Amino acid sequence: MNASLTEWSARFLKAEKTGIGISAPTSEITDLDVEDAYQIQLETIRRKIQSGLEVSGKKIGLTSKAMQEVLGVDEPDYGHLLDGMKVENDGCISSSRLIQPKVEAEVAFILKKDLHGPHITVDDVIDATDYVVASIEVVDSRVMDWKIKLPDTVADNASSGLYILGNRKIHLSEIDLPSIQMSLYKNGDFMNQGTGEAVLGNPAACVAWLANKLHRFKGSLKAGEVILSGALSAAIEAKAGDHFSADFGEKLGKVSVYFK
Repeated sequence: MNASLTEWSARFLKAEKTGIGISAPTSEITDLDVEDAYQIQLETIRRKIQSGLEVSGKKIGLTSKAMQEVLGVDEPDYGHLLDGMKVENDGCISSSRLIQPKVEAEVAFILKKDLHGPHITVDDVIDATDYVVASIEVVDSRVMDWKIKLPDTVADNASSGLYILGNRKIHLSEIDLPSIQMSLYKNGDFMNQGTGEAVLGNPAACVAWLANKLHRFKGSLKAGEVILSGALSAAIEAKAGDHFSADFGEKLGKVSVYFK
């Protein structure tokens, strides 16, 4: 990796530690491409692992056509989840942990088998999944004011922040993923809703995409990992004092989190 890409990894780590946003990488490296952006992300994760953190899973972003159109892309992106990112269901998040958080609701897959690309199908994902749960992802950007292009968010670990998993563990034989209905509430007020069909037609298709994408970077999905499959609706800004709840219906139930 060239020195400038390594330096950007250090900048992202400093921003996360200090809570002070930075300029976007593309504001200085105008020809930064997605491949190099993933190298920045991987360097950041390597440094975090060296510090004692462990990879607990992956997250998939830009799974909706609307968000892809905003950034002018035709496929999702991905980031890494680390064990220090998990928050308990109905838990409390200190706003000092984040810079400019937003909340999304999605289906999380917990794997019982490894998935190695490049030819993973939806059926393979179903076979490799132990169970799914409702989840909230708290996205955050180390780039000031969310002024990002695709390479910027990829470099910034796909704007990962924290994640919360619901309590109901549902096997895929018990639920139709595309038909999942989710309603997102902020401080008791309805914000938006979405369905499983909103993310590439099926959340399992997002996981298959990720397994195949990781093959390009000599990676794979591992048994035991948590895979956040993509937001079912638009992200909602979060501030201290806010309470969020995502209702996924009778089977998956609710998942919630407070900000203080």
